[in-house]
Amino acid sequence: VDDELNRLEKLTESDIEKMRNQRLETMKQEHKKRQEWLANGHGEYEDLPSEKELFDITKKSERIVCHFYRESTMRCKIVDKHLEALARKHIEAKFVKLSVDRAPFITERLNIKTLPTIALLIDNIVKDKIIGFTDLGNHDDFSTDVLEWRLGVGGVIDYKGDLSSPPDNNERKKKITVFGKKPKTIRNGMGGDDDDDDNDAED
Repeated sequence: VDDELNRLEKLTESDIEKMRNQRLETMKQEHKKRQEWLANGHGEYEDLPSEKELFDITKKSERIVCHFYRESTMRCKIVDKHLEALARKHIEAKFVKLSVDRAPFITERLNIKTLPTIALLIDNIVKDKIIGFTDLGNHDDFSTDVLEWRLGVGGVIDYKGDLSSPPDNNERKKKITVFGKKPKTIRNGMGGDDDDDDNDAED
């Protein structure tokens, strides 16, 4: 602390002016970047009509959170609620959702077998995937803060908290609660029972 005070005391008017100009330039760049994000649709949670739109977005946005879902999978609706909130909070990333039924090529290419799956893309590369709710406490009532932390771990958002452990790690019991049912997959004979969670992406 003393060293820092001594350094500040030795600053000349020229030094202070230089620091002020650097700070103003930083603020201008941050504002410009924010405007670019908003112009590219950041701040909203967008449902893409096809996989082509995802390829187009990767050309404009450096960081993308893409939720691969199926309308009939209840756990996908839970993810939607959290991602809608996080999209408004973290405009540095583009938040989208894409139905696996409308994206057969990319679903196979990314080897998406379980729904929901959240792909974290940075510079057009899938850096990480959140598959089901395993990383979120293995229960359906995880908090938005936990998903925010997990996205931060993946590096796709600017997370301000502690990345070493989830925010409510000690507040909740880690248990599997899937609306009173055991997870099933379509491949294992789900048939018409479309309300089961941890759904298989293949029909």
